[in-house]
Amino acid sequence: MPKYLVQASYTTEGVKGLLKDGGSKRRTAAEAAIKGLGGKLEAFYFAFGDTDVFAIAEMPDNASATAVSLAVTASGAVRTRITVLLTPEEVDQATKKTVSYRPPGT
Repeated sequence: MPKYLVQASYTTEGVKGLLKDGGSKRRTAAEAAIKGLGGKLEAFYFAFGDTDVFAIAEMPDNASATAVSLAVTASGAVRTRITVLLTPEEVDQATKKTVSYRPPGT
């Protein structure tokens, strides 16, 4: 199953909810949303700085990962960024593919 790095930043409204519910409940909510689409939450960490949460999730496909991101962002409490993660073996496969490409201006 593809893996994704999820980065989340709380809005002011989201921080109020976090203060009310606590961190464990937010992890449980994320886990339920991901599991509901056939995925698995592998890691969930809070952090200092611009990004409040770093999580790694397995999802069945890009559409499922997008669905979670859209639902979370639509709440208005959290802004998300999702990055598709590749295994070293997937990069090995990519390096063996032939690409026909002409750079601009050549």
